Amino acid sequence: MNVHYTARRAALTPEVRAYCEKRLSRLKTLAADVLAVNVVLIAQKDRNKAEIHVQARGGGVAVAEETRDMMESLDRAFDTLEKRIRKERAKWREKRRRGGRERKALAPAAEAAPEPEKRVVRSPFFSLKPMSLEEAIVQLDIRAKEVFLFRREGSEDWAAVYRRKDGHYGLVEPE
Repeated sequence: MNVHYTARRAALTPEVRAYCEKRLSRLKTLAADVLAVNVVLIAQKDRNKAEIHVQARGGGVAVAEETRDMMESLDRAFDTLEKRIRKERAKWREKRRRGGRERKALAPAAEAAPEPEKRVVRSPFFSLKPMSLEEAIVQLDIRAKEVFLFRREGSEDWAAVYRRKDGHYGLVEPE
């Protein structure tokens, strides 16, 4: 793990460095795959800001805390960093566990393969105005559907026109 310190208008004292090393040793126990850590200390008027950027395999975490005292800013930043790393690890662990459960649950279900539940889907492929067979075929082609329901011209009866697999049209009329 490479640790880089940057101090902007702030002094990087040996006690600050020792404190960071001590807290980073705890970080090693939480996350073993840490590649690099950047600690940035910024002082502006009466504000002291501590930023910690952790780069690890699979992603990174950045934390920033600002108070009047530099050591307090560092303390809060490391606390927040530990919380975020624990949270990310828990999410990753839970994700892996759920994946295992789902795979185990799917394996027996795939063998049994219960039939999916049948349901009715309503389709608005009909015309209320009376029309001839030729007009119904034109509507079927325009809408690019397989079946079109229409009222016959000159009567109150319904009829259905459908496209057959051989390319011709079929007509269904009630008796």
